[in-house]
Amino acid sequence: MGPGRLSCSLLLCCRRAAAALGAPRCCSLPARPLSAAAPLRAPVRPPGTGGGALWNGAAGGGGDGEEEEEEDEAALEELLGPSPLAPRPGAQRVAIVHPAVKWGPQKSPLTTAELQIAEAVALVDTLQNWTVLDKIIIPTKNPNKKFVFGKGNFQVLTEKIKKLPHVTAVFLNVERISSLTKKELEGAWGVQVFDRYTVVLHIFRCNARTKEAKLQVALAEIPLLRSNLKSEVSQRDQQRGGSRYIMGSGETFLETQNRVLKEKELKIRNALEKLRRKRALLRTQRRKCEFPMVSVMGYTNCGKTTLIKALTGEAGLQPRDQLFATLDITAHAGYLPSHMAVIYVDTIGFLTDLPHNLVESFSATLEEVAYSDLIVHVRDITHPETILQKATVLSVLRNLNLPSHLLDSMVEVHNKVDLIERYKPTEENALAISALHGHGLEELKQEIEKKILTATGKVILTVNINLEGPQLSWLYKEATVQEVEVMPEDGTARVKVIIGSSAFGRYKNLFPNSQIFMS
Repeated sequence: MGPGRLSCSLLLCCRRAAAALGAPRCCSLPARPLSAAAPLRAPVRPPGTGGGALWNGAAGGGGDGEEEEEEDEAALEELLGPSPLAPRPGAQRVAIVHPAVKWGPQKSPLTTAELQIAEAVALVDTLQNWTVLDKIIIPTKNPNKKFVFGKGNFQVLTEKIKKLPHVTAVFLNVERISSLTKKELEGAWGVQVFDRYTVVLHIFRCNARTKEAKLQVALAEIPLLRSNLKSEVSQRDQQRGGSRYIMGSGETFLETQNRVLKEKELKIRNALEKLRRKRALLRTQRRKCEFPMVSVMGYTNCGKTTLIKALTGEAGLQPRDQLFATLDITAHAGYLPSHMAVIYVDTIGFLTDLPHNLVESFSATLEEVAYSDLIVHVRDITHPETILQKATVLSVLRNLNLPSHLLDSMVEVHNKVDLIERYKPTEENALAISALHGHGLEELKQEIEKKILTATGKVILTVNINLEGPQLSWLYKEATVQEVEVMPEDGTARVKVIIGSSAFGRYKNLFPNSQIFMS
């Protein structure tokens, strides 16, 4: 078989393995899929899996399995009903208010108030029919106090907001405000008040396409629902003079609602666990194909999807200049310089001041990263907060409890260097690229290949074989054959392979007289 036909065969096999990961091979971003698995859909059978019980269990064959999936579907639809936390439909005209901490431990040395409010504007611009009416920066000593600002500044701010024409909401650019503070601010300003948690959560809610993504959004809503419940009960107590038992049930309103929330949370976690087990089975199938997996990670809108499109040549990938355009993990097949086939995994982007509960809710999705052979960290080197963004990404990765070798071997990529004249990375071992224009991609592929070979214990070598012997069929079975150069005059062939260390040891024991050349 010539190298051209062999390459096509390998890529097809790799794409099937990407499908076995459970995500679409090619993601059209208006439909932007956020999970590591497209749940409750029979995935493409990987090559060589046959009809074994393991695969049938993963794909859900058989009448009982179909009935069980229908029941799961019905249960999931009940959990994924309309959210009580979603902002009212229609256009929102938003005033963004940023509390600028002038000094103290809460002031970040890596950013400015102007840059922080610019990111808040980008978040609002991500949402359809939301527009920014005004941007207001107000100094504060302690943004955690009840009204966030001091008395004088709060009065000035209130007057500004009330003078804004047709304002419908205020986006207070802090990580999270309590339900009590939210109630007080809404009473003072007469409009809805959102914090970063609720705005980012709404972006996730709008962009979630798969059931797993929707379940994770629903899970992230639980802490907010609990907080709102306490506020509602407190208000009831003030109005009615104490708690009331419900229809002789022995439960107060708070106890009943807490029980309902707890039951909902348990159902969501159980549904996510089922999807996690299904993903684990699919991962087993991918491992049998022995295709290395490269997770591409970075701050939101740093160019991850653009880079994957450049590395794989997938025309169907449509990157968008938008925060959190990619929510679902998607898998894409590509080649390295040695013609080794790999799977690139596009992941959710990170954000500064993203609440812990929100990150934790998507841990099931990010779990897939722990099974990668390599992480590529993409940075938008043109962004004025690129150092803070790097710190944010590394902090989240450390909190995911990833294996130390993954963090140590991570490849750092400085993207968008076409926008900076004569850019040279100052960080050691960082690679400068332009994913959009293709600059530096060959060097990146070579670095990925070097790290992949180290991580997987594979080597690239060429062996001389006798075509009448069993070596070629053995290599096709136990290694990845890259090229076969037949020499018909003496009935031999030069075979270039990628082979693991254990398989290489077995080959040398079985065929001790074989000529071997290291590449």
